[in-house]
Amino acid sequence: MENTEYPFTTFNFLVFLTIDNPPTELNLSSPLCNAEFAECDGLEMTMEPKTLREGGNNTQVIHLVGAVSYGNLTLKRGMTSNQDLWKWFTAAVASSTRRGMLAGAEIIMRDASGKGKVKYRLFDCLPIKLKAASLNAKDGIVALEEMQIAYSHFTIEAV
Repeated sequence: MENTEYPFTTFNFLVFLTIDNPPTELNLSSPLCNAEFAECDGLEMTMEPKTLREGGNNTQVIHLVGAVSYGNLTLKRGMTSNQDLWKWFTAAVASSTRRGMLAGAEIIMRDASGKGKVKYRLFDCLPIKLKAASLNAKDGIVALEEMQIAYSHFTIEAV
């Protein structure tokens, strides 16, 4: 039987960041920045095993499931006049409740034809770092802004 599954390419993805019930005065688009991100990194989870030694057994250790931690999502995009990320960051820092400015995220990996195949859902996203583009008059490259987002957990599912 021939395997017809091909690996995904890293450039064929979509990122959607949405805030539930954002304050109307922020005038945020949904999804934020119209999902126009050039890079997405940080979808990772790590489990820290608990290691036990059994009395009298000096040749083996027992590994138990421990706490799981998640990475920080890093998003980069070409800078435009859209300031959704800046507004979200400012509102999250200024919010007295902070929980009201958490977002949800979906990252969709697509196949070569552009059809979504795998979806990552990130929960309780909070912006933790926002970096403006480096400005250099001698370079002729696209200005990239970068945001780092902490998230509580994620799930993965077939689309």
